[in-house]
Amino acid sequence: MSALLTLDGVSAGYGSFAALFEVSLKVEAGEAVGVVGPNGAGKTTLMRVISGLLRLSAGSFALEGRRLEQLPAYRIVEAGIAHVPENRRLFGRLTVEENLRMGAFLAAARRHFSERIQWVYELFPRLKERSGQLAGTLSGGEQQMCAIGRALMSEPKLLLMDEPSAGLAPLVVEQVFELVKRIRQEGFTVLIVEQNVGQVLEVVDRAYLLEAGRIKLAGPAAELKHNDFIRSSYLGL
Repeated sequence: MSALLTLDGVSAGYGSFAALFEVSLKVEAGEAVGVVGPNGAGKTTLMRVISGLLRLSAGSFALEGRRLEQLPAYRIVEAGIAHVPENRRLFGRLTVEENLRMGAFLAAARRHFSERIQWVYELFPRLKERSGQLAGTLSGGEQQMCAIGRALMSEPKLLLMDEPSAGLAPLVVEQVFELVKRIRQEGFTVLIVEQNVGQVLEVVDRAYLLEAGRIKLAGPAAELKHNDFIRSSYLGL
């Protein structure tokens, strides 16, 4: 049986600038997998490739064995991949509920809109309290909840999370990783890229270390927490 998501030798970049070099990874159904590494390592580029926002220059990727690299972004959402982008990218002048409605733009999701939004509100009660509030006026943690909720409205098979702790205060970062745990408990498959190595290794099953566009290390999160290179370079130990 093939993995839910498989990347095989993926290279990508911007014009003449190469950002990823022959990256291969996989995510099994029900797993949470992290891609960690420093700023500029290629983590966001990787997410943009998987969600169809950036064309790869070599290699392939597939969801449940179906090749996706030639599909436009909206077809990749239809296939079952939802992307929570870096810095949340909410529609700030729309309400929380209107943002969630935007996440249900697929015909299949529109048919189940009322059940789906109730489920998101049960998952994140704060969003229900703020449903009529403009998304741009929410706190950082609430905005991240709204961005995750919007992605979940499409009933994805795979949730991509790009730097969910970026630009947030330490206390809010704690809250965001609690959200990740909650999503995992709901049975979602998650691929998360994050600079905050220590925090992400607490919530994922496995992780890959990406440096300068290449996979440098991979393994179970529990092992990587004790890896000497990770401890000295990323955990300050």
